[in-house]
Amino acid sequence: DNVAFHRVIDGFMAQTGDVKFGNMEKGFNPEAVGTGGSDLPDLPAEFSQTEQFTRGVVGMARSQDPNSANSQFFIMFAPAPNLDGQYTIVGKVESGMDLVDKIKKGDEADNGTVTDPDRMVKVRIAADGK
Repeated sequence: DNVAFHRVIDGFMAQTGDVKFGNMEKGFNPEAVGTGGSDLPDLPAEFSQTEQFTRGVVGMARSQDPNSANSQFFIMFAPAPNLDGQYTIVGKVESGMDLVDKIKKGDEADNGTVTDPDRMVKVRIAADGK
């Protein structure tokens, strides 16, 4: 809840999930946002050879280490075949892509860094898809 969309590149993706430095109510740090994660262990890579990064797909952000995904994730605005088989896909937006499209875009010259970013007010995940 209250975590910023700190990196948003028009026509590519919106990244969020930095629970350490990206919380807009509990210590947002614009200089460090995007470098933090949760206190939980990193996730091992699970790269699909059949699923593709298309519009609405949700993938786990990571560093150069394929096994470094933690709490940060991104939502695709458009297909990006160059990501296929390189990042873990965890889901797909079922409805509300019109809202995802409205997320404030970042500065392309600064790798999508967003000034005064939009945030996820309240987040809930349903395992049964409802």
